[in-house]
Formats: sequence, C-alpha cells, structure tokens
Amino acid sequence: MIKVGIIGSTGYAGAELVRILMNHKEAEIVWYGSRSYVDQAYASVYRNMFELVEDKCLDDNIAELAERVDVIFTATPQGYLAGVLTEDILNKVKVVDLSADYRIKDVAIYEKWYGIEHKSPQFIEEAVYGLCEINREDIKGKRLVANPGCYTTCSILTAYPMVEEGMIDANTLIVDAKSGTSGAGRGAKLPNLFCEVNENMKAYGVASHRHTPEIEEQLGYACGEEITINFTPHLVPMNRGILVTEYASLKKKADGTYPTYEEVKAVYDKYYKDETFVRVLPKGECPETKWVEGSNFVDVNFVIDERTGRIIMMGALDNLVKGAAGQAVQNMNLIFGLPENEGLMMVPMFP
Repeated sequence: MIKVGIIGSTGYAGAELVRILMNHKEAEIVWYGSRSYVDQAYASVYRNMFELVEDKCLDDNIAELAERVDVIFTATPQGYLAGVLTEDILNKVKVVDLSADYRIKDVAIYEKWYGIEHKSPQFIEEAVYGLCEINREDIKGKRLVANPGCYTTCSILTAYPMVEEGMIDANTLIVDAKSGTSGAGRGAKLPNLFCEVNENMKAYGVASHRHTPEIEEQLGYACGEEITINFTPHLVPMNRGILVTEYASLKKKADGTYPTYEEVKAVYDKYYKDETFVRVLPKGECPETKWVEGSNFVDVNFVIDERTGRIIMMGALDNLVKGAAGQAVQNMNLIFGLPENEGLMMVPMFP
C-alpha cells in the first residue's frame, strides 16, 4: 500500500485528490496537510467526507511528512515547493507537484511570467513534465514530476498530433480557452464572487497569461523548434470544465492540396487510439464539458475549414480531474509501476 501525503488538501485540487484516492486500491492517505485548517477535522471542511474521512488536518511540514509517506502531492500556490524542496526530501519520497514550479525548464521565463524568484532551480532539469500521454516512459520511477495545469493539458493534447506530425504551422496557433470558476481556486477573491461571475463571460490575462510559455515550450518540443502562439483564457459561470478551441493554418501536401479529413483523423487515431483517457470523437461531434465532468477523460475533435486552409481543433476536460488531481494520480501510478488507470475510471457525471 502506497502511503500518501497531501499538502494543500483543502483546496479544490487537494479535495479532488482525496476523493479520487479514497477509491484507489493501492494508496492510503495518511497526511491531510492544510495550513489554514490545522487540527480541524477534514470532514468539517468538506462535509461530503462526513463519516468517510476521520482524520484531522495537519500542517505543511514537508520534512516531517517525507519521513512518513511514499509520495507527496503538493496542491499549493506557485513558489511553495520551490521554497522548501531539498535533496534530502527527494531522497526519501516521490513528489508530484501540482503547481508550476518545475514545469518550465528556463528559470528566467518562469520568473518573468510568474513574477517570483525560483528558490530551487537545481531541480528543474530533473523534474519530468507529467503529461502522461506524451512523457509516459520518462515519468516511470522518477522522484519529481511537474503536474501540468488544466489549460495546458487541454491545449497541448488537442493540438499535439498536428504539431508533432508537422501538419500545421505551429506559429499560427491561436488557443481560445474557457474555464469554470473552480480553476481560480478556493480562496475568496472579488472577481470570483457569485454576482461577479454569474450571467457573465470574460476574457482575462489577454496576451499575458502565465500558461502561455508552458504551452509554447511543450509544443515546441513536439515540432523541434521554438514557437510563439496566442493564448486567451475566459472565465465562464460554471463550476468545472475546460473547453479549448484552437485555430491553425494547415500545411499543404506535396501535391499542393490540404490534408483531408480522413488523413487528419488517421493522425489523431495514431496518437490516441490506445490512450485510455483521450477520446477522439466521431466526425461532426464537438467536445462538450458536460460529457467529461467528474472524469479523467479528454474529448478531442477537429474540423477542416477548406475555405481558409485552417483547422479548428477542439478539446474538453474537467479542470479538477484530468486538469489537476486525476492527472496527478495518473502520474503516481506511473511512478510506482501501477496500472495507469487505477483509481481513475470514473464515469463522467451527467447531469
């Protein structure tokens, strides 16, 4: 049985980790870390855990935690793990970090986009970017995994086959993304109040959102060169879900024509037909957040616009599951050599 510690267990992603791991056959949570609720019963913070979780919340002493568990999930703000991680901790325990501290390989880019100093850049090179469908073999057995975020997971997986196969000009990629309000976290913030969010949609972080360089870096690896994209997120009045619509110019084939639907579909099937958690939809069906809610699935599809020579790629996932906690558990499974889907075969909830 894998002993698990969670730091940040009372945030939305942390609570989702608890929900998922309670049904994991090979894992046991022994540390519910929460700086805000020390010594309070976990079930008093999340009443859905009444008579399911008897433990009290503990602090975020990662050094002590490393002595007691096999893996630590850090569902914490940016900068926390980078400020406390040491070689001694990594020698004792595996760490899956749900923040962005180790996702970006260039520390200067991280510091520019996140506006904070990175306190442990010596671990950046070692950290594996935990997008399982792309880096599966690199994740196995590793001691530090940088768990991707929700926008980036959906954006990357939706376009990855086209970028990897060189079928689009990656520098023309435009990502239009929509997120439910849980993506902003559980902290009380004026822009997230009901009256501010309800009956409203808005763009934010326009031309400046900090997930932009992460998407650029990972898709840049896929096409073998640095790329520049446009990424615009929007907040929508729902609890969960990410929907991305991505636009890019198709590259013409040797005969001067654009790829056909069948040719593009064959590429998506090549990459995802054996993937448990990526579902390529039938022709004409667009991904919808309601069909992935509460699950670790990503639904993707595309439409070719012959008039403009562009492809419209679409993807949907649950930001708290495949976009955070589910993917983190998927990474844990890979690290410890467990079946990758253990604890994660939740059927999407509807309605």
